[in-house]
Amino acid sequence: MPLAEHLRELRNRLAKGLLAITVASIIAAFYNRQLMKFLSDPVPKCPEGTVGNGGNCATVTFNDLLSPFTTTVKVSFMAGIIISSPIWLYQLWAFVAPGLHKHERKYTYAFVSAAVPLFFGGAWLAYAIMPISMRVLLGITPDGTANFLPMDKILDFIVRMILVFGAAFELPLLLVMLNFTGMVTGRRMLGWWRGVVMGVFVFGAVATPTTDPFGMIALAGPIVVLYFMAVGVSILNDKRKRKNDPDAELDDDEASDLDLTPEDIGGNEPVTARRALPEQAGSDHRDRVNGFDDVT
Repeated sequence: MPLAEHLRELRNRLAKGLLAITVASIIAAFYNRQLMKFLSDPVPKCPEGTVGNGGNCATVTFNDLLSPFTTTVKVSFMAGIIISSPIWLYQLWAFVAPGLHKHERKYTYAFVSAAVPLFFGGAWLAYAIMPISMRVLLGITPDGTANFLPMDKILDFIVRMILVFGAAFELPLLLVMLNFTGMVTGRRMLGWWRGVVMGVFVFGAVATPTTDPFGMIALAGPIVVLYFMAVGVSILNDKRKRKNDPDAELDDDEASDLDLTPEDIGGNEPVTARRALPEQAGSDHRDRVNGFDDVT
């Protein structure tokens, strides 16, 4: 296909994906109250008509005139992206798939089939621990003060938590894909376990917006478990490779064992030296004599 045709197809695919997102966002806008309630549910709210004292509860607010509108647009747009994800993901796949080989498509199907549940599992875990994390953070509030949380800040907080947890749960899958492509072995991954565990806990402490120990442990614990599961899958895959091809793990500059035993090919006939022709014999004799004369 010429370059112009590729660009035209890309434009059509993008237009279909954006149209699906727009339609889904408009539909989600009709349910914006339910969506905002779902997003604000993890916040321990104060009873209606009261203001909390200390860290017992918080009051959800809108700080300016445009805040309700902008927050509604952001929530509707996010919901539209999620709802329409099967459509725009298919458009992306339909544009890329014709350029892939059969085995590459197989690996892509396997990657997507595992990536989607892992991401949603991380997102669910983030939403599940948010009430506890918020209580820990609100508990630091001194007595005699009250917490007023803007709705847009709550939205940003929830989105960050979901994206961090969802993306972090993809790390073990990335290691498995590197192993299947031959870039790293399961034995080498197992040798990294101390550094990986330390790095995961440091990442959990830095990346989570809550900055509390509970959120760090809730993020790092499942990732460590998934990491060791990825190591186990990689080791099994390496054993399968060795069984099918014993030289699969040899380095490019490493020589394999060679069998130097002579092989009997059968039907050997002895070869005898032929007698020199008279002209050749005379020429060889003259050369020897001339060489002797030169030396003397």
